Amino acid sequence: MKIIDDLKGLKETIWYNPNYKEFQNVIDGLPVNIEDVKEAEARLIRFAPYIEKVFPEAKDGIIESPISTINKMKSSMEKTFDTKICGKLLLKRDDLLPIAGSIKARGGIYEVLKHAEDLAIKEGLLKLDDNYSILAEESFVNFFSNYTVQVGSTGNLGLSIGIMSAKIGFKVIVHMSSDAKQWKKDMLRSKGVTVMEYPDDYSKAVEEGRALSDSNPNSYFIDDENSKNLFMGYTVGGIRVKKQLEDMGILIDAEHPLFVYLPCGVGGGPGGVAYGLKLMYGDNVQCFFAEPTHSPAMLLGLATGKHDQISVEDIGLDNKTEADGLAVGRPSSFVGKIVEKFLTGAYTIDDKRLYVFLKELYETEGIFLEPSALAGFLGPIITAPKYKNENITHMCWATGGSLVPYEARKEFLSR
Repeated sequence: MKIIDDLKGLKETIWYNPNYKEFQNVIDGLPVNIEDVKEAEARLIRFAPYIEKVFPEAKDGIIESPISTINKMKSSMEKTFDTKICGKLLLKRDDLLPIAGSIKARGGIYEVLKHAEDLAIKEGLLKLDDNYSILAEESFVNFFSNYTVQVGSTGNLGLSIGIMSAKIGFKVIVHMSSDAKQWKKDMLRSKGVTVMEYPDDYSKAVEEGRALSDSNPNSYFIDDENSKNLFMGYTVGGIRVKKQLEDMGILIDAEHPLFVYLPCGVGGGPGGVAYGLKLMYGDNVQCFFAEPTHSPAMLLGLATGKHDQISVEDIGLDNKTEADGLAVGRPSSFVGKIVEKFLTGAYTIDDKRLYVFLKELYETEGIFLEPSALAGFLGPIITAPKYKNENITHMCWATGGSLVPYEARKEFLSR
């Protein structure tokens, strides 16, 4: 396969999905549905009084991010690449999500809250019509302290689950792979989270974390590779985009399509968001996953049809990238099998280009993102030769960056 040869050669390349089907012909065969999404949204609304109480920075207890128009960045990119980007360029600011400062605040926090709700209801301590702000009381914190939450992570998922779990009262263990940034480990430990480090990659951290959790009947393992709950938390982010764009006066229909570029690691975050967007817009939205040239796990799984039965190491890649949240060698088969018929495509981006975009965005718009969050920016450039509709709205999904410490920011910007 030519695409495999390109991936082996570490070439920036785009793969258009030959198995793409109209969404209405796919939706009924998926393991998730609109009722699951409505349930997830209702749960987040129930928890809003609690979130507002313990995290005042989350306005009205809602975990959501704004959308920015980035015209200066668009002009700069067109000049840099000598390419015209037809239509508008927007940035979905999940780097500003309250509590955890990344897209993982969606799925990670949602699954922790659902687990807490399940436990409290089972013990008769909580009813669905209660004001959930009572969960901040000491009696609940003491109750939750009898239970442990564990997760394997390259960084941001660990942050979201660690911060939320510690706040609600759970004991927390985050199993982190060798590529996780030191500042993320330090931040977790400062919140009272136990961080276990592994010299291996993400898959090993997940494997060890799962085994340790399985040995403790009071421990709950959040499985980024196979979790429907994580997926549903991300999906809510996709469905909320519709109202945001309407409030901005941006029309999305067949003549005015939306193109969304989502940085992708194991696949849960971008997969959930893409599914939510498809529920809202059907075939009027085209979703693309963006991965580092050294870690194109989801693209490889989709292009070969092997999903988690193939890893980037199997084609000679080292899975080493500066984009720590995307340093995944083997994709989620759960997500891959959901998106394989409605994802428009996927592409790879070189690490060096992440830093070029990082500095360019900071200098043109004054917006700082962490390296992995810049993967989406190659999307409007790499799709430009194929799509020349002036009515396109391009949206790059900024997956994280607001929690990056000052010294690390300086280092990233100096690259």
